Amino acid sequence: MRRGDRRPTSIWGGAKLSDVLELIGIPKLTSVTEFGGRHVEFVSIDKCKEENGGPYKASIPLSQATNPEADVLLAYEMNGEPLNRDHGYPLRVVVPGVIGARSVKWLEDINIIEEECQGFFMQKDYKMFPPSVNWDNIDWSTRRPQMDFPVQCVICSLEDVSTIKPGKVKISGYAASGGGRGIERVDVSVDGGKTWMEASRIQKSGVPYISEHASSDKWAWVLFEVTADILHSTEIIAKAVDSAANVQPEKVEDIWNLRGILNTSWHRVKVQASYSNL
Repeated sequence: MRRGDRRPTSIWGGAKLSDVLELIGIPKLTSVTEFGGRHVEFVSIDKCKEENGGPYKASIPLSQATNPEADVLLAYEMNGEPLNRDHGYPLRVVVPGVIGARSVKWLEDINIIEEECQGFFMQKDYKMFPPSVNWDNIDWSTRRPQMDFPVQCVICSLEDVSTIKPGKVKISGYAASGGGRGIERVDVSVDGGKTWMEASRIQKSGVPYISEHASSDKWAWVLFEVTADILHSTEIIAKAVDSAANVQPEKVEDIWNLRGILNTSWHRVKVQASYSNL
């Protein structure tokens, strides 16, 4: 029951959760058991103060856990070697396309439960609130726990503030989206957002990247690259669009929330053109 599940920087090995659940009598593509179970809860051996000394825990819907296409993995290997302690030895769950808080490490128990996990990190932490909510008026029960992460991209070839020689500049980085959605395009601007150009995308050397295609890895990041002539100081911006036409918001102010989570606004890099070495 070995499986390889690619995440942005790792290849995980282990057993698909859907296979394991089938072994104990829960068929694939099950959304509710005969006893009313609708969620799969993962409980860590790791204790935390937020749970008053109890274990860290989280859950996912049973329909996701029993779906082979969701690739939820009970992982005991990482990059071809046994998990080390930092990454969850001896066993952890990997829930691809979902925020990392649901991929519980140092796994001790797996429970089938009727309601979603009531742990602190499901009910009172990773939730998205509007800007009007503060610590005085927050009502945690009004928002669902955050699961899929939104579309995002990051420029990696330049620092947030960089000095460049005027001329051709390579702009590259990565893009990713949650829920198995592919990256439809990455737009790059070298004039502060006045005009845009489309970057090339790649995942595997020598294999054209096509969003949602069988040759593309739906759980791994997509690398992007474009070369532009930059002759003066400016602001470079990158924004990604996924296969569902979701696009990154322009400003963090548009998505500001109490916890400050999921800031996926346009990535901006300021460049200073220097002629001193010409």
